[in-house]
Amino acid sequence: MKKLTASLLLCFALPFNAMAVGAIAVDDEAGDMNAGYGIATGEDGEASAKRAAVKACKDSGNSNCKPVVWFKTCGAYAANTKVYGIGYGASKEVASKMAKDACGENSCKIVVADCE
Repeated sequence: MKKLTASLLLCFALPFNAMAVGAIAVDDEAGDMNAGYGIATGEDGEASAKRAAVKACKDSGNSNCKPVVWFKTCGAYAANTKVYGIGYGASKEVASKMAKDACGENSCKIVVADCE
């Protein structure tokens, strides 16, 4: 009976870990290519991931942090001195490409990308 109980507990525990959520918050001003940011991973939902990312951003010395993207796998933020873009997807490469495409200009660079 102990093996069955342990197996059942393992089956129920795995899906919860697979549902972890991450987020990126930034403190970015137009014309500044040195955006401050914070990253959160391993959170249990979108709202808590966004809160944790804003806290991480502020803990890094930034004051005007806003969540820009949340993700279940990977997320990215790209910017230049005028515009920005966000992305998410199955890998850093996919999220980064989406962020650069959303940014829309060749001068956009990936500021931060991370995975859950």
